[in-house]
Amino acid sequence: QVQFVESGGGLVQPGGSLRLSCAASGSRFNTYAVGWYRRAPGKQRDLVASIFPGDVLVYADSVKGRYTISRDNAKNTVYLRMNSLQPEDTAVYYCNGRPWELPNSAAAFDSWGQGTQVTVSS
Repeated sequence: QVQFVESGGGLVQPGGSLRLSCAASGSRFNTYAVGWYRRAPGKQRDLVASIFPGDVLVYADSVKGRYTISRDNAKNTVYLRMNSLQPEDTAVYYCNGRPWELPNSAAAFDSWGQGTQVTVSS
């Protein structure tokens, strides 16, 4: 079982950037698909970016061109670089993962970490 811990959130002005980190523990990390998810106040948790083994990347339309997901298997870490942040990107961001052949929508997971808060405001 691989577990994930998020970090790197904070307060940023519109147009600014942040990089989130997702540290994973466990021996099968490099076979997992890992996703970044976010939940804005009053909304459901949504998948915004995924990275699969072999560095196959998938993005939600709302973040395409602004967010970049990457992984460092040697460090068991997945990153989310967020550029051109807007107030509507304000949310708690979570990472989670499972073996790449399984669905990775938010509804597929029973357990979540604490997440990291991202607030975009002037």
